[in-house]
Amino acid sequence: MSEFVYLFRASEAEQREAMGTPERAQRSMQVWMAWIRDLEAKGHLKDRGQPLERGGKVVRGRKKVVTDGPYAEAKDLVLGFIIVEARDLAQAVELSAGCPMLEGGGSVEIRPVMRSPS
Repeated sequence: MSEFVYLFRASEAEQREAMGTPERAQRSMQVWMAWIRDLEAKGHLKDRGQPLERGGKVVRGRKKVVTDGPYAEAKDLVLGFIIVEARDLAQAVELSAGCPMLEGGGSVEIRPVMRSPS
């Protein structure tokens, strides 16, 4: 089994739509937790990850230029991540299809975790 990071992305408007009222936020969290529990029950959840704050900084290049981030030029924000185990990238993509982020117009970026040489 290999590890894959799911990076959850949405625009501010999409996040507001999903979490805009206490009722919507509660409903959204219930759907998310059901999906996470399903991944866990099937042995695919490696790390529950964490939600991320909107702000941050980016340090770039040899001059170590600091800019607002995480991605000042992008409209989509990385809102959080989890780590799953899957047979291969195709299965990781298949597992992501149940992600509630997709129902709200957001996206899931699936990235293989590089193995460190032992």
